[in-house]
Amino acid sequence: MQRSQKTISGWVFAVFFVAQSRRLMINRRRLILTHLLLCYLFFSSFSATAGELPKGFVYLKSVVPDIVLDMRYCTNDNFIGRPIDGYMSCRCIITEAAAKALKEVQDELKRFSLGLKVFDTYRPQRAVDNFVRWAKDLQDTNMKSKHYPDVAKKDLFKKGYIFGKSGHSRGSTVDLTIIYLDARNRPHELDMGTGFDFFSPKSWPEDSTMTPQQRGNRMLLQLVMEKHGFIPYAKEWWHFTLKGEPYPDTYFDFPVNHVTQSQ
Repeated sequence: MQRSQKTISGWVFAVFFVAQSRRLMINRRRLILTHLLLCYLFFSSFSATAGELPKGFVYLKSVVPDIVLDMRYCTNDNFIGRPIDGYMSCRCIITEAAAKALKEVQDELKRFSLGLKVFDTYRPQRAVDNFVRWAKDLQDTNMKSKHYPDVAKKDLFKKGYIFGKSGHSRGSTVDLTIIYLDARNRPHELDMGTGFDFFSPKSWPEDSTMTPQQRGNRMLLQLVMEKHGFIPYAKEWWHFTLKGEPYPDTYFDFPVNHVTQSQ
């Protein structure tokens, strides 16, 4: 009788243990599923927010499909010599207002078999911070001969070539030039006398050392941009800011990437 009671007790314990184990396993599965669901909801919500352009911003190509892009800061072809912080892709982001104004410029130039080539538009604040850090590193002069041959790197701040803030970060400033297409439909830049991001008085739109043709090309770019609402910059022939820009006091820092365009 004692042995039978022990056997029965053992079976009862075993059944109880199995039942509790199953309950724990079920609860554990529920806990894991709940955890996974919460993670999914969190990251889905995050992606929906991080995966959209801020309201009022567009990809320039979505408004001006035939514009030529040469986005230098996502490549090694710039005054630092390597991709710049915040440029995770070579997409061209700009405010919708500025994009519509550039379409007007492009449409007018097309009447004369000309067009626009864009070097930069919206620029994250982190990219500007990258410029500042680079300018303070006086040992890094790899791109000096191409971009600032006549300026000591220590003077880039003093001479106004590098700033801690940029109008580009407000989204309505653009760096660009005019192109024409050859017989094979290949784009060629008009001769502006200097390249983009050449730190020198020679880049000033009205620099008198340029040839008449170069000055005429600069004047054409300035006139057509001003006609459609852009303000030129006195020290860079390629730099224009939309008059009445929608975010005059906001410096954005979202990265340049391929994301969903907000509606």
